[in-house]
Amino acid sequence: MSPSIEDLASFRTKNFRASQEFIDKASPILKDVKKAKSNDDGTHFVVNPATVALTRKQCALDVGRLDIAKTAWKALSERIGHDSPRVILLQGLIMEATESLDTVLRFYESEASKNQHNPSFWKRQISVLRQMGRIEEAINELRLFLDTFYNDLEGWLELADIYSSCCQYTSALQALSHALLLAPQNPFTFLQFAETAFSAGDIQLALRNFLIVIDMSDQTPVGFSVRAWWGVKLCARRLIHPPAGTSNESPSKTPVPKNIKLIDQLATERVLTAYSGERGIHNRDVVSRWMTSN
Repeated sequence: MSPSIEDLASFRTKNFRASQEFIDKASPILKDVKKAKSNDDGTHFVVNPATVALTRKQCALDVGRLDIAKTAWKALSERIGHDSPRVILLQGLIMEATESLDTVLRFYESEASKNQHNPSFWKRQISVLRQMGRIEEAINELRLFLDTFYNDLEGWLELADIYSSCCQYTSALQALSHALLLAPQNPFTFLQFAETAFSAGDIQLALRNFLIVIDMSDQTPVGFSVRAWWGVKLCARRLIHPPAGTSNESPSKTPVPKNIKLIDQLATERVLTAYSGERGIHNRDVVSRWMTSN
C-alpha cells in the first residue's frame, strides 16, 4: 500500500478526525481510480472511490471548503445516483452550510417521511431543531426517535448532552444509563456519566464511575485517565472535607468507600505523576500546591 492509502486506512480503523489531512491525502487517490480499485491487499473498504469521495466531502464541510464539497456531491450523484439516501443526506449537509435553518428543516422533514427506515434524516432534523433553539421539540423528537431506534448510541449521548445543557442532570444520567447498556466497554461513556453525576451532586456515584474509568485504562495516567484521576481527587476531597452547609448524602444511595482517605492519597500521587513528564513539569508546582491545600 502507498503511504497515502495507509494513512486513510488508519483514519478509518482508528476513527481519527483529521479533515484537512484526509482531503490532502484523498485527492491523489481519487485522481487514480484504477489504483483505488486495486483491492488485493484487503483495503477495499478504504480505497473504494465512492467511499473515499463520501468521506472527503464530509471533511470538506468540516473545514469550510464548500467548493470541494459541491464538486464531490456532483460527482457522487453521477456515480451512485441522485436518489441514493447517502447523496441526499450529503445534499442536506451542504444546505446546512448555505441555506436558512427553516429551509433545511423542511428538507429533512420531507426526506424523513420518505425514508422512515433510514434514521439519518431524522437525526439531522433533530440536530437542526437544536440549532434553532427549539430545545423542547428536539427533546420530544429525540425521545420518539429512540423509542424507534433504541440501539442508536449517538442518540442517547445527544439526549444526555441536551439535558445537561439545560442543567437537567438527573434526566441526563437516565439517558447515559441507556448508553452504558449499549456500550459497556467504552470508558468515555463512563467518564461522561461520572462527570454528570458530579454536576448532579451525587458525589459517591461520580466517584464510583471515575474509578471504573481508571479500572478500564492503562496503569500510567495518560489521556482520559488523567481526567478520571482528577475526578477521583475532586470527589475524595469533597467527601473528606464537605463544604459548610452541604450534605454528602447520595441521591442514588451509593455508599462512601471505607478507604476514602487512601483513595485520596492515591489520586494525589497519580495526578502528580501525570504532570511529571517534560510537557507537564511547568504546571506541576501549581497542581502540587492545589493538591496539598484544604
